[in-house]
Amino acid sequence: MKAMRFHEFGSSEVLRYEDVDRPVPGTGQVLVRVAATSFNPVDDHIRAGVLADMIPITLPYVPGIDLAGTVAGLGPRVTDLEVGDPVVAMLPLDSAGAAAEYVLAPAESLAPAPRSIALTDAAALPLTGLAAWQTVFELAELKPGQSVLVNGAGGAVGSLVVQLAVGAGAHVTAVDAPQHADRLRGYGADRVLTPLTLAAGPASVGGPFHAVVNHVRVSPDELAQLTNYVADGGVCASTAGPIPEDTTRKVRSASLWVRSDRTQLTELVTKVDTGKLHLHIAGHRPIAELATVHADAGAGRLPGKTILLAP
Repeated sequence: MKAMRFHEFGSSEVLRYEDVDRPVPGTGQVLVRVAATSFNPVDDHIRAGVLADMIPITLPYVPGIDLAGTVAGLGPRVTDLEVGDPVVAMLPLDSAGAAAEYVLAPAESLAPAPRSIALTDAAALPLTGLAAWQTVFELAELKPGQSVLVNGAGGAVGSLVVQLAVGAGAHVTAVDAPQHADRLRGYGADRVLTPLTLAAGPASVGGPFHAVVNHVRVSPDELAQLTNYVADGGVCASTAGPIPEDTTRKVRSASLWVRSDRTQLTELVTKVDTGKLHLHIAGHRPIAELATVHADAGAGRLPGKTILLAP
C-alpha cells in the first residue's frame, strides 16, 4: 500500500510517499481503509521534532491524527464493529497515522462516522471536535447564561468552540478577521468583533467574561492582558500558550492537551447529524501532496482546514 512517511525529523522535505506493507490488526485493533485524514498544526510540530520529548514516536512515522474510513479487518477481541462500518477516530499521537491507504486503530477510539456529510469530510471532526469539546466543557466548564469571549473564533477549533458554547446556552462574543463574520453570526454568536485591541480593555468589547478562550498565538505580554478580560472567579482557557492566572481575583488558567475520547466523539457526530454542529472545510488535497500542504502551512499559505484524500 501507499503511505506518506518521514524517516527523520526536519522540514516538509523529509516527507516521502512510498510503498509499505499493509498492517495486520492485533488484539483490540481494527484495520481501517482510509478515506481521508486532515492536516492539524500538531502534525507539523511532530514532523519537525519539536514534540519529540513529549510524544516519543518510532521512525519511520506516518502522520495524520484524524481518521475517516471504513472497517476492513478486525483483530481478536473486537466485537462491537463489523467490516464495512464507516468510522472516525482521533488516532494515538505516538502511533502510525492515517496518511496512508490503511491504518490500524484501537477499537476503543473508533466512533460511527456522521451519515449526513461525506465520509471524507468527516476527517475534519475528530481532533478539532475533541479539542473544542474538552475546552468548552472540561476547561471552561461553561454553563447556560454565562458569557464567553472566543479569540480566534474563525479557525478550525474556534469555530467548533463557538457552536458548542452556543449550544450550551452561553452568550458568545466571537473575535476574528472580518471574512469570518457572517459564518460566526450563522453559528449563533451574540457579538462578532474584529481582532482585539487589548489595551482598550474588556469594557470595550462587552466584558469582562465568565470565560475567555484563546486560539491566537500572541506574545506573553498580550496573553497576560487577556487575563483582564476574565471576570472575578472566571477561567481563561487557551490552546495557544498559557494565559496567566490572577489569584487575587480567583481567575484560573487552563491549557489544553487534547485526548481521544470515543464517547465525546460520538456526541460530536450526533451533533453533526442533527445539524447542531457544522464543519468548515477550506479545501481537499491528495495525501500524495502532503509535503506541499506542510510547506504551505509553515509559510502561512494554508487557507484553513484541509482534508487529505487517500488513494
